[in-house]
Amino acid sequence: MSALRERRESAYDLLIRNGRVATAADTTLCDIGVKGGRIAALGRGLEGAAREIDASGKLVLPGGIDSHCHIEQLSSAGVVSADDFESATVAAAFGGTTTVIPFAAQHRGQSLRRVVAEYHEAARPKAVIDYAFHLIISDPSPEVLGQELPALIADGYTSFKVYMTYDRLKLDDRQMLDIFAVARREGALVMVHAENHDMIGWLRDRLLDRGLVAPRYHALAHAALAEGEATGRAVSLGALLDVPVLIVHVSTGEAIEAIRSAQTKGLKVYGETCPQYLFLTAEDIEKPGLEGAKFCCSPPPRDTHAQEAVWRGLQNGTFQVFSSDHAPYRFDASGKLPKGDATRFDEIANGIPGIELRLPLLFSEGVGKGRIDLNAFVALAATNHAKLYGLYPRKGTIAVGSDADIAIWDPERAVTVNAAMLHDNTGYTPYEGRPLKGWPVTVLSRGRIVVEEGKLLAARGSGEFLPCALSDAARPLGRLQPELLFAARAGNPLV
Repeated sequence: MSALRERRESAYDLLIRNGRVATAADTTLCDIGVKGGRIAALGRGLEGAAREIDASGKLVLPGGIDSHCHIEQLSSAGVVSADDFESATVAAAFGGTTTVIPFAAQHRGQSLRRVVAEYHEAARPKAVIDYAFHLIISDPSPEVLGQELPALIADGYTSFKVYMTYDRLKLDDRQMLDIFAVARREGALVMVHAENHDMIGWLRDRLLDRGLVAPRYHALAHAALAEGEATGRAVSLGALLDVPVLIVHVSTGEAIEAIRSAQTKGLKVYGETCPQYLFLTAEDIEKPGLEGAKFCCSPPPRDTHAQEAVWRGLQNGTFQVFSSDHAPYRFDASGKLPKGDATRFDEIANGIPGIELRLPLLFSEGVGKGRIDLNAFVALAATNHAKLYGLYPRKGTIAVGSDADIAIWDPERAVTVNAAMLHDNTGYTPYEGRPLKGWPVTVLSRGRIVVEEGKLLAARGSGEFLPCALSDAARPLGRLQPELLFAARAGNPLV
């Protein structure tokens, strides 16, 4: 009898009892048994664990995955983001996120392989939750395309981002096609920052010529049409080579329509949006003085009609993922305002913080107000990220064999946002004073309790790197338009 009792007591390292467990597919009342950092059992009345957590009245959800965040990154303008891998991953964990996928960003003239090594050196001793890396490609040299990029994809860096704007990052259409061809051949996913660079530059120069330099003119220069045109062009470039394309940080109805139209045709086009396009508007950028600079990002927040279009995109499946695009810069000369009070709108560091509030914002305003259901929230917060980036089912779901990355949410907890409560290094939040309902109270990563009762319990450097498998997005989504895909047909020597 004593031997049997001992076996039962050691069955699990941890039991989470009595919670309402939700995945992207369903919701049920059950217990979760964790052993060796993974989910070992799901069921009612599980017994035998070193520790138990009573989740009565709580929601038990997969830990979030933030697949678009900039951490310890040097911008193309030479400004370093405020968060390193410790502060960013701590903030993410307090917001219910257990995996981040930031960017190893290549600047022109750099070896892509060396850039990846440098990001590993930065992340390894600091991250408190697990992480993977995307690549940013700004210099698609023959060596990068022919040697470094294929080798890195094979090593687990299966997604990369390209820019259609920013002087030091933008690629022309021909360069993008060269990169798309590698992605198609190797089975990778391309993320595209879609804004028309020449439209933005033309508008910017005319605003500056008239002495219009306040932050509010950032939004005028980054016109919605510039985003819509570039999105349509990126879709066409991807269709030419039948390569999966994810349009990131989508803000406007024109871009949403282009993505939705492509998806209706069966093209492998995906969409991502972010909190700033649901909860901020251009009116925030119009705050007096330089205060509006706190809200400057690219694309910028739009108007309430665009917000409604973004919500519809979340509801109807145009958007597969909801990411933070966390790009934190302090509100001083080291960050947002490189020339202090004399900083013009085109000199403001582009980006806003959001890694900790991404999920509470969407839960409160989406699930709490009936715009999306709980299962859609899980899909947008975690599951679809894992599927797009080759981490599923290890990450992004609650299933036997998956990593025990779990966030226990109190759906009734009321919180009023203020910068002092957050854990990033930005020093401000664009969501100051916003009331929220619903908050993650206990967060686990691989079975370890990372956050509990408002305290960080994970050690610096305890996060692990995650090589990504080839993207599920590279698989055909259905019958494609043959007139768009002549270059992608089997046997075509172009690809």
